[in-house]
Amino acid sequence: MKICVVGLGYVGLPLACLLSKKFEVLGFDRSSKKIEQLKKGQDKTGEVENLSDFKINFSDDEKIIKEADFVIVAVPTPVLDNNEPDLSLVESATATVAGNLKKGAVVVYESTVYPGCTEEVCLPIFERQGLKYGRDFGLGYSPERVNPGDKEHTIDRIFKIVSGDSPETLKKVTEVYSAITKVYPVSSIKVAEAAKVIENIQRDLNIALSNELSLIFEKMGINTREVIEAAGTKWNYAKYYPGLVGGHCIAVDPYYLTYKAQKLGYEPKVILAGREINNYMSRHVTRQIVTMLTDAKKKVSGSKILILGVSFKENIPDTRNSRAKDIILGLKSLKAEVFACDPLVDEEEIKRQFLTGTKTLPTDDLFDAFVLFSPHKIFKDITLQDLKKMSRGIPVLHDLKGFYNKAEAGKLGFIYKTL
Repeated sequence: MKICVVGLGYVGLPLACLLSKKFEVLGFDRSSKKIEQLKKGQDKTGEVENLSDFKINFSDDEKIIKEADFVIVAVPTPVLDNNEPDLSLVESATATVAGNLKKGAVVVYESTVYPGCTEEVCLPIFERQGLKYGRDFGLGYSPERVNPGDKEHTIDRIFKIVSGDSPETLKKVTEVYSAITKVYPVSSIKVAEAAKVIENIQRDLNIALSNELSLIFEKMGINTREVIEAAGTKWNYAKYYPGLVGGHCIAVDPYYLTYKAQKLGYEPKVILAGREINNYMSRHVTRQIVTMLTDAKKKVSGSKILILGVSFKENIPDTRNSRAKDIILGLKSLKAEVFACDPLVDEEEIKRQFLTGTKTLPTDDLFDAFVLFSPHKIFKDITLQDLKKMSRGIPVLHDLKGFYNKAEAGKLGFIYKTL
């Protein structure tokens, strides 16, 4: 069996590599630059080690899809500026697959969508190409569960939900995925789509609760993290910590379900309330930084602030939907000079996304405040003493996730805060 993976990013590339251990695999992506890098064994996502060890036929020529008996679509599903689903990449990929599909092939989607999307949006695209549903092709859905930077919960160590439009399709989908990991078959494509979207909604809401608790406890002078650790001694308390929710999944996927719910006449309350709180937190952090500068008797206007880490979470180079941008723009609007430093992110990407920045720590400069946004492991080499030496006047540090020791920061004279 030949398998073609369409879309070779954080989801598609690791999947293609794993499948190549059991099947003949083709990898298609529209980006000629990406295909050139992959052919050289270069993975800019950092998700795959020793890429050259995997036997995959990479190509930017869509005709390669014609060779496949089984096609997997793994393209991003972002939202528009109004938070409605942006299905343009899924629709484009579907049109490409439909125009090059081998008769009898199965097409499986991994992209996160709302329940019903595969059959309501993607299926008609195949039919417009003159393909007969159920005869010329079958449809399946197996939602991705990739967690960028997580080397423990890789595809081969987790359950993959599998679904199909018929018992025959489900059998084929199960056969492919069970060759690389454990599978959990469900009764319909809609069930699989719904299961995926609520996984991320649950996490978003749990973080929103922790963020709201953080807002309340700050007014009470209580350390939120200490409270959570204490509550976590109860056997059924799930520990979620406050933070800025970005990235391509958790901050996006809830809007897919709320969009569909609204189309059906139901106005979601809890889900959107969680989104509102999480979206607010970057403004809250910006205000905290302003207060800290004031406490240090420093004016915000003209102050020099260094943002350490700009990826949406630690230990990865992915900057999609990073809330660091919100903080940078918020501080710049107050006339602060803001610089960004992230050793994991390409320097051109830092400057494109965040206007100014570098991969290396600017040790020759002095700053009025530091914001540790993405606590990469590599930042362990930067001590509080190092930051103090780089400080102009009273040292100020907003340590979003509590990377540094609060007591040590206090001893060194830092004005220190965490969420």
